[in-house]
Amino acid sequence: MQIRNNWTFSEIQEIYHQPLLELMYQAATVHRNFNQTGEVQVCTLLSVKTGGCSEDCAYCPQAARYHTNVKAHKLLKVDEVLEKANEAKQNGSTRFCMGAAWREVRDNRDFDNVLEMVKGVNEIGLEVCCTMGMLTEEQADKLKNAGLYAYNHNLDTSEDNYENIITTRTFEERLNTIGNVRKAGISVCSGGIIGMGESHDARIGMIHTLATLPEHPESVPVNALVAVEGTPLENMKRVSVFEMVRMIATVRITMPKTMVRLSAGRLDMPVSEQALCFMAGANSIFAGDKLLTTPNPTFTDDMAMFELLGLKPREAFKKEMALSN
Repeated sequence: MQIRNNWTFSEIQEIYHQPLLELMYQAATVHRNFNQTGEVQVCTLLSVKTGGCSEDCAYCPQAARYHTNVKAHKLLKVDEVLEKANEAKQNGSTRFCMGAAWREVRDNRDFDNVLEMVKGVNEIGLEVCCTMGMLTEEQADKLKNAGLYAYNHNLDTSEDNYENIITTRTFEERLNTIGNVRKAGISVCSGGIIGMGESHDARIGMIHTLATLPEHPESVPVNALVAVEGTPLENMKRVSVFEMVRMIATVRITMPKTMVRLSAGRLDMPVSEQALCFMAGANSIFAGDKLLTTPNPTFTDDMAMFELLGLKPREAFKKEMALSN
């Protein structure tokens, strides 16, 4: 099987709607052919600036316009962040992602501090990632020069469904930021959320956009909506593990080498359900007791799960080490 960037919508639709066990088998076969199935990338996500965001993303408790229990805080100090990064490394994480609830990055003292954080985390020996909203080409270059390894900018949903979830920025702006990240030579992390009331075609549409980019994202997070009181989606029911598996498997088949990240919603999934996701091609998780502002399994729980399933954490910078050998 070759890596393809010319998938048609109908081809992905056909893959997605296969009988579930057939889909899982196909995805597991692709996964085995392109990746080491016994290893999982362990990432930690820290909110370095929480709440007060001007956007209206319907799922997000950090939007200033919604009344949620999230307490806004300014950008953390560089030392605090580096302390958390060291702690994450000791607990087995190899990637450290810093999230700031901004609509876009601005050229100010906060951004200068972020650049210092990036340099510091890089020196610790972790792959350093940021998710901070929209970026210009110049800002992406500055982050790259500071040592940024990856930038997360999720599509969230398909282009057709986008306005039902967010009206304060366009789908095109999302793609522009991904383009700026790619031009700067930074690894792209981009995925989305299921369980927001979208159709199956909307899920397929999002995969189609990602799978037909000139280069596939190096990482695709698949999130299950965590419905938060006070947001427009507070009454949404949790998606089933089988919907997560269908999504993960389709991402794995269409983007064989991509790290497929089992992300938000893991706290409600017993080990048996997470195991199905790993079988379907997921090979990355966020560890630590919080994902920005939502609860997540603890490191101890995750290491017990790894032990049970015979998984091991993927080393940091593995791709670069492979290229240099």
